[in-house]
Amino acid sequence: MITLQLRQLTVPPGQRLLIQDVNWSEFEAILDELGEKRASRIVYSDGTLEIRMPLPKHEREKSIRGDIVKILLDELDMDCECFGSTTFKRQAMNYDIEPDECFYIQNHQAMIGKDRLDLSIDPPPDLAIEVDVTSKTEIDAYTRLGIPERWVYEGTELKIYRLQAGAYQSSTTSPTFPKLPILEWVSEVLEQSQELGRSPAAWPKFSLTRLSSKNSLNPANWRLINAPSNDRTTRSTRRTTQSLFANPSRRNDRWANS
Repeated sequence: MITLQLRQLTVPPGQRLLIQDVNWSEFEAILDELGEKRASRIVYSDGTLEIRMPLPKHEREKSIRGDIVKILLDELDMDCECFGSTTFKRQAMNYDIEPDECFYIQNHQAMIGKDRLDLSIDPPPDLAIEVDVTSKTEIDAYTRLGIPERWVYEGTELKIYRLQAGAYQSSTTSPTFPKLPILEWVSEVLEQSQELGRSPAAWPKFSLTRLSSKNSLNPANWRLINAPSNDRTTRSTRRTTQSLFANPSRRNDRWANS
């Protein structure tokens, strides 16, 4: 048998390396060797270790998709704790997963001020985002973790998955935003962001505005802004949203460290 050192292995950007028959102690030794500041992403489930090296494009896209959720939460006045790409690891369930972005929404109060996670006590995130096609190893780990909702992006297409009866099922609606046309809105935002980028000048076009103070959660009372710049309401909302991206200190404190 030939034994290789981890430092002898190279994972090109955009590629994945699968290692089979890795026990938990070996997995933790690999994590220690890779270190906390590694660029690679790790997934582990039932003896299979997956090491993925993201492309720079992946990092840009996950940031944009996370921002979409943050804008929705802010506009809907929904409290949230953002845990970014936190590692969720539990030996008893034999898994480790690092979402591209994740959010505690329904369970946000339980996670306020948390510096360390104990998944035997702490709940899983309510929503996780993945910016690439999800592998079987990742799906297994997500299922074991029990995240109720996953958003998986393939290019500009969003697919929503709900955890039901121990398996992820495709859904046309989001449990987090059940009354909003998420698939339609997100697709429009992402298509236009490819042309306009993520600059503060471009993103206000994609903010949400209440058309009525009554029934603000009714989709009929919401719309995406994409009006001419001389529209007074649009200019006002653009300034508000621009301040979220141009001046992070003016955002809600929950995004300060995300």
